[in-house]
Amino acid sequence: MLAAFLIGLAGGQRAMTPLAAVSVASARGNLPDDALTRVLGHPLFVASALVLAAAELVGDKLPNAPDRIVAIGLFGRCTTSAIAGAALTPGPSRGRGAMIGGATAVLAAFVGWRARMAMLPRHGQIRTGLVEDALVIACAAAVARWPTGARRAVTLA
Repeated sequence: MLAAFLIGLAGGQRAMTPLAAVSVASARGNLPDDALTRVLGHPLFVASALVLAAAELVGDKLPNAPDRIVAIGLFGRCTTSAIAGAALTPGPSRGRGAMIGGATAVLAAFVGWRARMAMLPRHGQIRTGLVEDALVIACAAAVARWPTGARRAVTLA
């Protein structure tokens, strides 16, 4: 469940990054082989998720970018983080992983938005966004690369 929580933290800041991270992990065989991870690891899905994640990273720096806490943004973050949380939580706990990933993303979106708004006057849109991007990408990539056995041990603990 820790992996689902952590991917939800990343998803609260960038909707597509967690989905891209688990898609790449699935394509590389780092996730258990099942129906969900086979879909996520399909080359077309991986390419699409990476393009959308990159577009989101660029779009976030634009002055007219909507706040992450608008309804459609929260829905997207919740959905993609729920899928990523499910993919990172194999077996009978998959539903709980999805709920944790999605709920964490919604809560993290508000926390991240408040933090970014506090930093904007001093550091500006682009600098704060780039720092946030680096943290989100590092978190999502680390969680997706986390060995399945270690993830399972933390889940059962």
